[in-house]
Amino acid sequence: MNLAEAARLTGWWERIEHWRAQYPLRYDDSPDSEIKPQRLIEALYEATGGDCVLSTDVGQHQMWAAQYFPFSQPRRWINSGGLGTMGFGLPAAIGAKVAMPDELVTCISGDGSLIMNVQELATAVTENIPVKVFLMNNGYMGMVRQWQELFWDHRYSSVDNGTSPDWVKLAEAFGATGLRVEDSADLEETMTKAIETDGPVLVDVRVTQEENVYPMIAPGNAARDMVEAPGLVASRQGKEV
Repeated sequence: MNLAEAARLTGWWERIEHWRAQYPLRYDDSPDSEIKPQRLIEALYEATGGDCVLSTDVGQHQMWAAQYFPFSQPRRWINSGGLGTMGFGLPAAIGAKVAMPDELVTCISGDGSLIMNVQELATAVTENIPVKVFLMNNGYMGMVRQWQELFWDHRYSSVDNGTSPDWVKLAEAFGATGLRVEDSADLEETMTKAIETDGPVLVDVRVTQEENVYPMIAPGNAARDMVEAPGLVASRQGKEV
């Protein structure tokens, strides 16, 4: 983009920054051992310095990546957009690493998505493609559970993943390195270890089980009717956009 084109966008960016200042993203990051999924995204940014190619699967983690990982360059975030192709993240990361072998390539996936294509770890190991996978493990089909909670009066159906594999042992069974994080104090250190480890790595991060993504739009509603996080609506009453 040349200077003239950039100048055309100045007013728009100023308006966006005004909105961001008025309505910043926030979440309850209590100082305890529990790992919030939003914190996982922030920790990955800190561990990489933002200098990585990041692929995501489909679901809540995809939305949190969009919100909490500040991409500074184009073509650094690989995801299937609104196509909803669960299982996309790991093979996409493998493809990105083959195409850009000198770049650090990371993948954030959910346990519901990763189980659909986890066999591609065999490809990564066999072909020595050192992708780093960070699993946001909440034991649910998280986005579907959130919709059922908010719009279907907690009538949950087919969203609890039940008995999940031991992801560390599963990674090791494929010949990759498996790591696990259950305490927020260990999160960034373990991520750094994964990045510095040779070969493919899968990190099982146990996050808060019933965290929701906000804002979101209810089925059939317009963007102006978006659902905001509980406790934030009252503080925004009467503000001008």
